[in-house]
Amino acid sequence: YYYYSEHRTLNRTLHIDDKEFDIPQVDTPPTLESILNEPEDEDEPFILEDTCILNTENIDAHSCETSSLASSDSGDLHGSVLRRNVLKGISAQMVSAADKVDAGLPTAITVSNVIAVGTSHGLALVFGKHNQALRLCLGTTVTGAEYGAVSALSINHDCTRLLCGFAKGQITMWDLANGKLLRTMTDAHPPGTAILHVKFTDHPALAVCNDSGGSVFELSFRRVMGMRTCESRCLFSGSKGEVYCVEPLHAGPELKDHPITHYSLLAMASLTKILLIGLKPSLKVWMTFPYGKTDPASVPLLAWQFVAAQKTINPVLAFCRGNTIHFLLVKKDESGTIHVIKQRQLQLNCDFISLSWINPRTLVLMDSTEKLRVVDRPSQEELETVDMAELQLVYNSSHFKSLATGGNVSQALALVGEKTCYQSVCSYAGQIMYLGTKSVHIMTLRNWRERVDHLLKQEKFMEALSLSWSFHEGTAKAVLSLFADPAKRKGVVAEKMVEILLQYVDRSLKKCPEQGKIQVMEQHFQDMVPIMVDYCLLLQRTDLLFNQIYPRLVENSVARGVFLESLEPYILSERIGCLTAPVMRDLLSYFQENGMMDSVEGCLVHMDITNLDIQQVVQMCWDNQLYDAMIYVFNSGMNDYISPMEKLFQAIGPPLREGKPLTDEHVVMGNKLLVYISCCLAGRAYPLGDIPEDLVPQVKNQVFEFLIRLHSVEAAQEEEVYPYIRTLLHFDTREFLNVLALTFEDFKNDKQALEYQQRIVDILLKVMVDNSDFTPSQVGCLFTFLVLEFLCSPDDDSRHTERQQVLLELLQVGGVVQFDEGHLLDLAEKAEFYQICEFMYDRKHLYDKIVDCYLKDPLRKEELFNYIHNILSMPGYSSEEKQLVWVKALQHIKVSQKRLHMLCPLEHTPGREKITEKHKLHEATAYLLEKKGDVQGAFEVLLQRILLQALKHQGQDEETGDEVPSLLQRVEEALHDIIALCQRSSHGLNQQQREALWFPLLEAMMSPQKLLKGADTKHTSEALKELTMKVLNSMSSFIAPPAIIQRILKDPVYGKGKLAEIQGLILGMLETFNYEQTLLETTTNLLNSDLHWSLSHLRKAVSRGLHPRQDHCNICLQQYKRRQESEEEIIIFSCGHLYHCQCLQRKEVGVLSERQYSWSCYKCTSNQGSRPADRRSTESSRSHSASLAQVSQAVTIHNQCAQPNMKILAYFIHLNMLQKNVLFSMDHNKNS
Repeated sequence: YYYYSEHRTLNRTLHIDDKEFDIPQVDTPPTLESILNEPEDEDEPFILEDTCILNTENIDAHSCETSSLASSDSGDLHGSVLRRNVLKGISAQMVSAADKVDAGLPTAITVSNVIAVGTSHGLALVFGKHNQALRLCLGTTVTGAEYGAVSALSINHDCTRLLCGFAKGQITMWDLANGKLLRTMTDAHPPGTAILHVKFTDHPALAVCNDSGGSVFELSFRRVMGMRTCESRCLFSGSKGEVYCVEPLHAGPELKDHPITHYSLLAMASLTKILLIGLKPSLKVWMTFPYGKTDPASVPLLAWQFVAAQKTINPVLAFCRGNTIHFLLVKKDESGTIHVIKQRQLQLNCDFISLSWINPRTLVLMDSTEKLRVVDRPSQEELETVDMAELQLVYNSSHFKSLATGGNVSQALALVGEKTCYQSVCSYAGQIMYLGTKSVHIMTLRNWRERVDHLLKQEKFMEALSLSWSFHEGTAKAVLSLFADPAKRKGVVAEKMVEILLQYVDRSLKKCPEQGKIQVMEQHFQDMVPIMVDYCLLLQRTDLLFNQIYPRLVENSVARGVFLESLEPYILSERIGCLTAPVMRDLLSYFQENGMMDSVEGCLVHMDITNLDIQQVVQMCWDNQLYDAMIYVFNSGMNDYISPMEKLFQAIGPPLREGKPLTDEHVVMGNKLLVYISCCLAGRAYPLGDIPEDLVPQVKNQVFEFLIRLHSVEAAQEEEVYPYIRTLLHFDTREFLNVLALTFEDFKNDKQALEYQQRIVDILLKVMVDNSDFTPSQVGCLFTFLVLEFLCSPDDDSRHTERQQVLLELLQVGGVVQFDEGHLLDLAEKAEFYQICEFMYDRKHLYDKIVDCYLKDPLRKEELFNYIHNILSMPGYSSEEKQLVWVKALQHIKVSQKRLHMLCPLEHTPGREKITEKHKLHEATAYLLEKKGDVQGAFEVLLQRILLQALKHQGQDEETGDEVPSLLQRVEEALHDIIALCQRSSHGLNQQQREALWFPLLEAMMSPQKLLKGADTKHTSEALKELTMKVLNSMSSFIAPPAIIQRILKDPVYGKGKLAEIQGLILGMLETFNYEQTLLETTTNLLNSDLHWSLSHLRKAVSRGLHPRQDHCNICLQQYKRRQESEEEIIIFSCGHLYHCQCLQRKEVGVLSERQYSWSCYKCTSNQGSRPADRRSTESSRSHSASLAQVSQAVTIHNQCAQPNMKILAYFIHLNMLQKNVLFSMDHNKNS
């Protein structure tokens, strides 16, 4: 090959900015020639420069792995994406030119605002793009014979110049305005090679060409002194590595100011790698990317496209060789650094010969079988396959073999040239043109309406609806001419879908077979009607479904039935919640006529039934045993939650009262009644959903009130009290009590529910106990319910001992035999019923676990060793059981204060102190001495422990200081124990004895601080001062502050220092004083306020007069005498009822307590259903039932008010004493 001077100076002028591109320094920078001259079998991996920017698009954010796609036809799913047109005017003129003027066959095509077609006889035919009229015929057959066939064409960005490359190596430039030849370049590249590619760049005076020798040249066009010149510079020599394809980056007018366009990027493809270089402002290599191993016959392909990603628009280079497509994103960051980022690659199962972008998201590829494949790049989904065999695509094989110049090309280039069609495919502005031997085909994307209409013409309504819905939801691929705004997009597409649905309805009626089996007609509509319903619901257009589609289907009886039946699954899944009145009536009547009552019930409980005749629907439900639907209609239609229970009780009540066996229907009704009651009390709607929040309290109260009614609405003379509870207990005692248990568990914090709970329990006891109508098993269920819900409630802290004792007695007498022992044991542990646990473990002979029960029970800890002694010494226990108890006891025995409290009774046992002293157990020794009464001895033992720890701390601090924190912690623990001892003992000591306890302790904490000097001991000194402050705060409640301050000032540590050194101690004491003073004032104010409030309310209650409802006794019905001389006693209650005292005594409603009768109203108590014996047992605890005025006409007015005045006086004395106690305690601290 012949080399030009420009190439000889390339190695001197081509330098890469290492700092800008962050490339490591090398001894000898590589040149373009050396890069392409690498052996083809070298598989050099490409390392991404900036992988953190890999997620430039959502679909590319995961990985760069290859995804394989099948080549199946998916046109039905996405419709016809490409519109294929034949440019008949241009095609006809090409054929005519070949026949009439010997123009030759077409060889190359390019497109801009005009379409240029090159021929095999050296002509360039220029056609208008819109009218396809021949505008220019450039060249002659004479020059064609000299230059050979047109092998490459290119039009510049403003469509004013045309470059033609020829098979024998010449290049010409034409003016497209007048058809004038501007330049002929015969020496731009080595002679004897064909031009494979010639392409303008976006720079108006710059182009590149690629010849059959594999070399690439830069062409610079200039005009000097009126002369047009062309300077050629070799960018790459093909002496060893040949370039097969070049593609400059072109930006449209809207992107002319993009920062990347200033570099005039050029992509070049060889057999082994891709090169990306910048021509401006100086030549730079931006990156190389190796293919890897591919088929030698595969064609390298390149295509640029500007793509929007992360709110910016940057160029993406798509390149492939074989079946794998790679993508490189080029971007410039704020610092000016250029990044080339690899994105996720795409692999298909075919060999490609053409690659083009039709828009920023869609690629159009042609495989070696001449089939076009439309691929959506973000989702990597193949959208459509189009067979282009009839095109008779023009191949450029002769030029790659350089037949016009003698075929002097490499074998590799000739092999690739067998399938090359670079000059036969050209894309511009969303259009791709394919050049055939006799025609030109243009491929464009259909807009969304055209794609839908294309399916409708083929009567593919289901596919058209599916495609339209994808447009509606924004999930469609390769979308054109649709609003980006979601609201506008959905509005336009919805209108189109309504139009399609109405056409679909008409077609379904027309295509229905008029004759034949009914099953065939039903199947016909069953295939179509659900599709109509589905899309109406998706569009939220039930008005379209019921007001337009249903009236059309009603014309056909089969279609009407299929439509009504098809509504059921949508209603059950709650996709349809409301029907129009005509459709609802038709639905119910159709189901009723066809015996589909189960479907009626299922639909009713899922729909809004406010537009129906409620009474008619209720009657229909009752007649057909649709109890769920009946309950739902009452609840939803009328907010009536009681009437369903009344109707069900009326049905199951009589047979239960008469003792007749229940039918299956009655059992079903009873079970539904129990579930319905449970749902109402839990706030849930029956059979599904929830009761409105504002109705929940009302519904609960209504149901409770209904259940505890004394009599039913239409009660017979012989009806027993509480008929509803009796009915449920007779029907299924266990399940009814389970319902109550679940209810009570949900409403433990509801005061109203707790009141109903107590009321229902009282009724249950009254109805079931001592009633022969209930079996022992049913009564046992009641006891189980009571025990589990009340006695073992872990949330109830009241009367813990009494509840445990009651349960223990029940277990001991065998009154509760239906317990699940495991469940009972679990409840007892949660409720801390350790005696119950002991009883259960004892029955199972698990004596070792009883040890834990004693340890956990604070009331019986001291009895543990007696129990262990009995187990180990008494007969009747196996050796294994004794061994387990012994092991368990050893595990828990730790000689500490708490264990000694169990080991040693309060009385003193000689010798125990010596044992603890021998083993240096200071806490145990102090505990024994304190229990013995020797407080001073216990104090000295603990004080000695503190001094010992302080000495250890001092020695350790002087040596290493490593264990200082742990020693300080031990000092703090010992101090805590001795402070607790001093506080417990100070209450029974005088002032002098208190000082004898507290001051030595204070001295013990201050004395170690005298020895701490230097900066190294600062932390220890601060810690000891904090502990000293803790002692001062504790002793200030028992020692007068002046005495404490005087003692501190005498100490050498604080006495010789400045005031600032003891400022913290003094301020701490003053702060404690201020806190206690504030506490005293607040407490006094609260007591005064409470006392005033209580006295005023008591005064109002006593001074209020009582007015009787009648002027006669409510027992004997005799009038009372108003004369003062009468000796008859009259009692008036706050409820207004009046009685003679003698009448009340006869009815036994008075309780004698403290030589005085406490009365309760006979009539009110009788209405509540309690018996006189019960009232006597509880009267003393129900003070609110006692009479508020006991009037004796023989006694003076002073005696009438004597009892209330005594109550006021006693209450006042009680509060006064409480106030004095608090004031005394606070005043003592204040004076101190």
